Amino acid sequence: MTFNTVIFDFGGVITSSPFEAFNRMEAKNGLPKDFVRSVNARNPDDNAWAKFERAECSAAEFDALFADEARALGHELDGASVIACLAGDIRPDMVAALDMLKSKGFGLGCITNNVPSGKGAGMAVSDEKAAAISAVMDRFDHIIESSKAGVRKPDPRIYVMMCKALDVDPSQCIYLDDLGINCKPAAAMGMAAIKVTSGDQALNDLGTLLALTFTPVGV
Repeated sequence: MTFNTVIFDFGGVITSSPFEAFNRMEAKNGLPKDFVRSVNARNPDDNAWAKFERAECSAAEFDALFADEARALGHELDGASVIACLAGDIRPDMVAALDMLKSKGFGLGCITNNVPSGKGAGMAVSDEKAAAISAVMDRFDHIIESSKAGVRKPDPRIYVMMCKALDVDPSQCIYLDDLGINCKPAAAMGMAAIKVTSGDQALNDLGTLLALTFTPVGV
């Protein structure tokens, strides 16, 4: 199989996973581990999180809606506390990989489920971080943000939108995401899907598919 395009998720792939930040916040507030994920797993297509990622509610509305959903599961947690955890740290090795792929002529896409909060596509909380994320985003040939497109992964339409924008067939694409549920539609379309559990694992798997070696930054 000949690949000419690599499509990345952003949070949990290019940046560290927000789930790590959720767990730290849960521990700090005496909540069960993965409580945020359990709230977001209920009614996954129509809950507060899904609506926020499609920009169907404001940050203030999400704050209240999420709090109601958390309360229904027996705990107090407002949506604002969840939003504060969203902006992960950039992984330098992934950015270096983007530069290497671009230098070799690969098309680069980014499909990110994000919310209309914070600064820029990465939902940064500071101007400095927003600028750093913007510099990473500039490396992509096309970016689809759920909060702007009005559609979110794992809806198959968002993957079709990316292929059309890049003018590629799914069979020419590799897709990376830290959520298996988001990898499934990409694989069903014919993309080679990589479920990301760490930066090192992602680059090892990507290198295997492309017969490339990604050297860690500083090595």
